[in-house]
Amino acid sequence: MIPFNKPFLTGKEAHYIYQAVNSGKISGNGVFTQKCQHWFEEHYGFRKALLTTSCTDALEMAAMLCDIKPGDEVIAPSYTFVSTVLAFVRQGAKIVFCDSCKDNPNIDPDKIEELITEHTRVIVPVHYAGVACDMDRIMDIASRHNLLVVEDAAQSIDSYYKERPLGSIGHLGCFSFHETKNIIAGEGGMLTINDDRFIRRSEIIWEKGTNRSEFFRGEVNKYGWVDTGSSFLPSEIISAFLWAQIENMDMIQTRRKEIWEFYHNNLADLSARGFFTMPDIPDYATNNAHMFYIVCRNLQERTALIAHLKENDVLAVFHYLSLHRSKYAVEHGISGYDLPNCDRFADCLVRLPLYYELTDEQADYICGLIRDFYSSRK
Repeated sequence: MIPFNKPFLTGKEAHYIYQAVNSGKISGNGVFTQKCQHWFEEHYGFRKALLTTSCTDALEMAAMLCDIKPGDEVIAPSYTFVSTVLAFVRQGAKIVFCDSCKDNPNIDPDKIEELITEHTRVIVPVHYAGVACDMDRIMDIASRHNLLVVEDAAQSIDSYYKERPLGSIGHLGCFSFHETKNIIAGEGGMLTINDDRFIRRSEIIWEKGTNRSEFFRGEVNKYGWVDTGSSFLPSEIISAFLWAQIENMDMIQTRRKEIWEFYHNNLADLSARGFFTMPDIPDYATNNAHMFYIVCRNLQERTALIAHLKENDVLAVFHYLSLHRSKYAVEHGISGYDLPNCDRFADCLVRLPLYYELTDEQADYICGLIRDFYSSRK
């Protein structure tokens, strides 16, 4: 069976984990955590980067920093993972769902402004597949309405919008290093802070509502409870694993992009004949090869294609179900939206296997199965 995903190990993960354990400092905010954070700040220009135990944690920190209160409204796409909105729901926010673009699953900037009310506080664009949303338009809308922007960049490490790294444009950005991402830590995430107003408080929330980070830097002679927060920082074991991945990012990215291009080139003729569509990369965006997907013509065809691939030992998957059609949304009065583009991606999108160790021969086999499937269809 060709799996949908296979975590890639560089060979240095266990070595660095041994170093972390042997150092006697394996709780959070140690040497490897600081090395990772400094690398991200220097390499991508984030004003502040804080590693977290997951992207969900990073989003929860962002919701706290935005000072979300019951009754506040947050605009987000419906075609996304539940963590995007759950972080704000936990603070008491009402989620207002926005449709996807026609050509890609990202939030449609043409639909955002009509959703803004006097209660709106935050816009949460999700860069699906690591492909940038139209951030100039989103930031302009936010500026004119005095709103905050939290980039859900879970899939977007090493991807850019007009030469600006994703996660560096909004007031806050949230990344994932889950085992399905480009670089991984098993679980893991990162919050990026791009507005000076939030830097000091982000460290306090990160450290259980205390000013312990300032104490460790010698800026105060004792620390205590000064704000709300939780234990969001990861252990040194997670950070040590991530450091091995960071050191090999260029190699990982090069191979993933080769696989992405292989799929694109070998399936282009079927797409041109109208059997399905492939990822749309706008001129303002780069492609970090987080995933390769095709969008089938209908739900029945997608179901049959996934079954055909599985019968031939290839695991391909669909992705998100529309959040506005979820059981939770119905029960909590945030359903009833008419979001045709979102629903089309939920019903028709298929993700193909894409991971570092996928060979050209395996990718060619997968493309051949897709050709066989469509050979008898019109």
